[in-house]
Amino acid sequence: MARPKAKELTTRELEIMHVFWDQQSAESPVELTVTQVRDALEAAGRDLAYTTVATLIRILVEKDFLEQTNEVRPYFFRSVRSFDDVSGSMLGDMIQKVFGGSREKLLLRLLDERQLSPRELKAIQEILKEKS
Repeated sequence: MARPKAKELTTRELEIMHVFWDQQSAESPVELTVTQVRDALEAAGRDLAYTTVATLIRILVEKDFLEQTNEVRPYFFRSVRSFDDVSGSMLGDMIQKVFGGSREKLLLRLLDERQLSPRELKAIQEILKEKS
């Protein structure tokens, strides 16, 4: 029996999603071709073959992270899920799997990892004030 398709994003799939998220406007998702995605990755220092990018985009369509928006070549794709939606889901999964659901353990681990800069410390303090 075949395994069900994974719904989590691989590192390469996440790179592709970031291209869409980074280029979209506040009003609506951006529509990009495989070539445009490949070129954006190359500009960011990630040189992948056209066929690799096309395969990753096809997988993301199958996983319902992207959708094809036209029926003629060149095909255009756009993000179906927002950065906030995906990052929140991935973070929630990580907190559950790694920290047993404890946000406190996650925060303590983050704070133990390295010294916070004054800017980071101020940002955290502001967030805590807002949440109190």
